[in-house]
Amino acid sequence: MEGGAYAQGDQTTELEFESAMTFASARGFELGRVAARDRAPSRSAAAFDRSSSARCCSTAHASRPFAAASASNDRNVGVWSVCKSLLAGGVAGGVSRTAVAPLERLKILQQVAGSTTKSYKGVLGGLSHILRTEGVLGMFKGNGANCVRIVPNSASKFLAYEFLEGFLVKRARESDENAQLGPVTRLIAGAGAGVFAMSATYPLDMVRGRLTVQVDGKGMKQYTGMMHATRVIVREEGARALYKGWLPSVIGVIPYVGLNFAVYGTLKDYAADFQGLDSAKDLSVASGLACGGVAGAIGQTVAYPFDVCRRKLQVAGWEGAKALAEGEHARRLSNVRYTGMIDCFVKTVKNEGVGALFHGLSANYVKVAPSIAIAFVTYEELKKLLGVELYIS
Repeated sequence: MEGGAYAQGDQTTELEFESAMTFASARGFELGRVAARDRAPSRSAAAFDRSSSARCCSTAHASRPFAAASASNDRNVGVWSVCKSLLAGGVAGGVSRTAVAPLERLKILQQVAGSTTKSYKGVLGGLSHILRTEGVLGMFKGNGANCVRIVPNSASKFLAYEFLEGFLVKRARESDENAQLGPVTRLIAGAGAGVFAMSATYPLDMVRGRLTVQVDGKGMKQYTGMMHATRVIVREEGARALYKGWLPSVIGVIPYVGLNFAVYGTLKDYAADFQGLDSAKDLSVASGLACGGVAGAIGQTVAYPFDVCRRKLQVAGWEGAKALAEGEHARRLSNVRYTGMIDCFVKTVKNEGVGALFHGLSANYVKVAPSIAIAFVTYEELKKLLGVELYIS
C-alpha cells in the first residue's frame, strides 16, 4: 500500500508493493519501502531462502543498506537482489505509467489550465482534444521523464529507508537491547525516505511537468527534450527553478501517508472480519487491492490540492503556458506570479474558486485501477524471469 506500507514484514504482500509503485505515479507523492520479510534472515545466512515461510524475519539485521550477511559472497547476493528488484520495478513502473500516460497528461493539463479553457474539460473531451490537436504522440508528452525517474527514486528511497531504520533501531536499543520498530516508527522512517528521494529526483519532476504542459502553439518556444528543458530552465530562470513546487510536494506527503496508513489498516481488519478470516494477512489479492485502492483514493483526495499547487508553481511565469488558453486567459497563465505556496493557494481560490484545487481529480481516479493491474502483472512476470527476492518500491 502506498505510503502506509511500512508495516510488519509478514503483513506486506507483493500486491501492496505494486499498489505503492503505481499509486505514486498517479499523485506525484511517492514513498518507498523494503519489506522486512525480504531481508536476509540472519547475519550468518548464506543466501536468501526463497520459501515464503522463511521470508518473515527480524528487522534487527537491516540496520544498514543491503543488510548483507558476514560472508563476502552474501553482500554480493544482497546487492544483486537489490539490482534485480530495481530493474523489475523500473520496467513494471515504466510499462504501467506509459499505459496511463494520456490520463496523467490530461490530469496535469487540467491542474494547470483550470478554468482558463474548456478544451480539456472532462476526461473523454480532454483526451479527444489532445488527440485531435497534437496527435497520438501528444498523448505521451512528459512520459519519458516520468519513467526515467523511477529507478533513481526507488534506489534513493531504499538507501534512505535502510539508513533511517538502522538509526532508529540503534536509538531504541540504547534503552532496550531487544527493541523492534513499531508501525508508527516505520511510517516515520518511510516518510523520511520518501521526502529524501523526492527531493533528490525533484528536478526530473519539474522538467517532466514542463514537458507535459507544453502544447503545440503558434510562436511558442518548445523544449525538445529533458536535457534541453533542463538547460533552458537553468539558463533563463536559475538552478533554483528546478525546485519550484517542492514545498507543497513535501507537505502533501503528511496527510497522504497518514491517511493511507490508517485507512488501509482499518479496511483490511474490517475485510478480514467480514470474510471470517483469522488475520488480515490472509486476505485475497482482490481484497487487498480493493482496500489499497480505497485508501489510496482517500489519501489522494485530501492531499490533491498540494499536487495542484505544485504544478501551478512549476509553470508560473513560464511563457510556454500561454498555449494552454486564449486571449486574456492566456496572458494570465503566462504572467501569473506566486510568492510561495500560500500565495498560490490564495490566488487560485480567489481567481478560480475552491473547485480549482481539485481540477484533474477525475482523470486521476480513472487511471489508478489499470495502472495497478498492469504494474502487478508485469512485475509478477519479471519476478519469475529474474528470480527477484527483494521487493523495493
